[in-house]
Amino acid sequence: MLIKDEHFTTIWLDESNQVIKIIDQRFLPFRLVIETIHSSAEMCLAISEMHLRGAGLIGVAAAWGIYLACKESTDWDQLQLRAEELMNTRPTAINLQNAVDKMLDHLQRVDANHRLEESQRLAQMLSQQDIDACKSIGLHGAEILRTLSKKKNGQTINVLTHCNAGWLAFVDYGSALAPVYEFFNHGYPVHVYVDETRPRNQGARLTAWELAMQGVPHTLIVDNAGGHLMQKEMIDLVIVGADRVSRKGDVANKIGTYLKALAAFDNKIPFYVAFPSSTFDASISDGLSQIPIEARHADEVLYMQGIKEGEEFTFRIAPEATPALNFGFDVTPARLISGYITEFGAFDANQIDSDEWLAMFE
Repeated sequence: MLIKDEHFTTIWLDESNQVIKIIDQRFLPFRLVIETIHSSAEMCLAISEMHLRGAGLIGVAAAWGIYLACKESTDWDQLQLRAEELMNTRPTAINLQNAVDKMLDHLQRVDANHRLEESQRLAQMLSQQDIDACKSIGLHGAEILRTLSKKKNGQTINVLTHCNAGWLAFVDYGSALAPVYEFFNHGYPVHVYVDETRPRNQGARLTAWELAMQGVPHTLIVDNAGGHLMQKEMIDLVIVGADRVSRKGDVANKIGTYLKALAAFDNKIPFYVAFPSSTFDASISDGLSQIPIEARHADEVLYMQGIKEGEEFTFRIAPEATPALNFGFDVTPARLISGYITEFGAFDANQIDSDEWLAMFE
């Protein structure tokens, strides 16, 4: 995607010195900072401290973390230790575990002398697969938007999204926003309502920034305004991303997604989940009881970041004696979801948990 008319991905191999470069998302939207990752330990820190984030991106980042581990040592025992460290960074998104498992499964069958070059090749392949999957999600999802556009006689389609499931959450294109970009780039009128998405404000800081960079009309709203907009018929559909999808279609996503699904269900507004196959977890049947939910540091709730007269600063918003609880995700049950948009196509909710549905993700 574009940053001031220049194409970027969120992560890439700097071939001149064989290190990994990332967009450090902690500084957006105030500054564009490119961070260099030299080691698997630095990649673990970048994932856990959210220098980069988003289900697809942390999976690819973990794959590159294995590559960096191979630069340090191709000894199998050492690689397994580094892999375990990477998998312990973020527990909810299954993409990370899937990527590490794929890397290890392949490298175990490769002679130690070839593990470094093979790790680079495979990490690059997983990166490209992420790009291709998101591009396909955009193509399939845009068809849903075009259908709505015909029903509205070409009037603007108003989309509500939550958190950031745009290109910053993947290598490129994104999941929930990929259909919006595809639709917009073909000249259709579209407008996105962006949840601020407390506590880290990924909507206000990241989604709004990338929509602005692409020139897509959008409006920032507080998290609790979504239901009101739906009641007032200001929303045509909701599209969100996912960090893990169960075989029955339950979806773990950024905390607050469940409330948006409830409001959409009550107001008969289509609620779609866009995700690549790397986010699907066939081993889980009941998302509510089986998907692990990450609890993050209370400071993310107690403090906020801002900018004043060009200077960035952090400030506390609660009394000193007040504690906070900070779950990063919630689970939306499949019964509240209208459909799913994947690289294989768009599917109604009644098509899930079938043999055909499961076979696509094998």
